[in-house]
Amino acid sequence: MTILCVRFQLPPAGEAALPGLLGLLEDFTPVVQALPPDGALADLRGAERYFGRDAVELASVIRVRALAHHGVDCVIGAGPGPMLARVALRDARPGVTCAVPEGPDAVAEFLADKPVAALPGVGAAIARVLCEYGLDTLGLVAAAPLSTLQRLIGAKAGRELREKAGGIDRGRVVPNAVSRSLAAERPFTRDELDPDRHRRALLSAAEELGSRLRALDKVCRTLTLTARYADRSSTTRSRTLKEPTAHSPALTRAAYDMYEALGLQRARVRALALRAEGLDPAEQASYQLTFDPLDEKARRIEEVADRARAKFGPHAVMPGSLAA
Repeated sequence: MTILCVRFQLPPAGEAALPGLLGLLEDFTPVVQALPPDGALADLRGAERYFGRDAVELASVIRVRALAHHGVDCVIGAGPGPMLARVALRDARPGVTCAVPEGPDAVAEFLADKPVAALPGVGAAIARVLCEYGLDTLGLVAAAPLSTLQRLIGAKAGRELREKAGGIDRGRVVPNAVSRSLAAERPFTRDELDPDRHRRALLSAAEELGSRLRALDKVCRTLTLTARYADRSSTTRSRTLKEPTAHSPALTRAAYDMYEALGLQRARVRALALRAEGLDPAEQASYQLTFDPLDEKARRIEEVADRARAKFGPHAVMPGSLAA
C-alpha cells in the first residue's frame, strides 16, 4: 500500500482548518493532493522507505497527530493507487484504516461486491443505466463484455470503467494547492429536510462566492457542491462552467442544477458547501456577448451592489429571498 486517502471529520464551517491539516500530511510526503472540502490524497512511497514503516502504520501516526495538534479525527483508506484508496475509504472508520489487499486476485475480490457507485467517477446517471441492465456490482461490471459496456455508456467511458472495476488503477497523486479555490459553507442549526431552505442556503453561498471572486478580480472555471448529511456521510458533485465567471446568478444556476441532480428528496442535510475552483485573473477570461438587456442590467446592478457592500458591509445588499 502506498497511497492514502484521508477524510478529516471537520466540524460544520470548519473548512478553514484544511490547509493546516494538509501541512500535517506534508510532514510525511511532499506529494499531497487536496480534495476539498475535507479530504486529501498522499503518496507515501518515499515515506515508507524513509520512516521504515508501511502506509497503514503511517496512517496511525497521521491520525494521532491530527487529533493531538488539530483536535480533528479522520478516516483513512489505503491502496496501491488513488482510485483504490478512495474505494477503501468507504469502508474505513475512525481508528481503523481500511487497506486494499495486495495482489491482482485479492484486489478483484475486494471490489467484486462493491456497488458501482462506489467507484470514483461513476455518477448517479451512469450507475442508474448500469443497474437497469443488472450490472449493479463492480464484479459484474468487470465480467461484462467490453462491447456491452461501451454500448451502454460510450466507448471511452466503458473501457475505463471495465479497467477500474477489474482493479486497474492508472491514476496518480497530483500535488496541488487548496489556496487556488474559495469556499462558502452553510451549516443548518438542525438537520434540514426543506428543499426551499436548501436552495436559500445555496443562493447565499453563491452570492458570497461571487462577491469574493469579484473583490479579488478572479473568475472560476469549476463549481463544486458538497452536501453533508445527518449520518456524517457526504456527497460531492462538480460542474465545469460554460465560461469562467464571477457572476453570482451564473454560479447560483450551476449550484441549483447540481442540487437538483442529487435528487435528495427527504434527505436530512446538515450543511451545504460551494467551492469555486480553477481561479484565474478576470482580465484573462473571455466573455461571450449575449446582447441580452436583462443580463447586462443584472451585471450593472451587481457592480453597484458590490460598491455598496464595500462601503456599508457584506449584508448591505442581498437577494430579497435572503432578507428575512
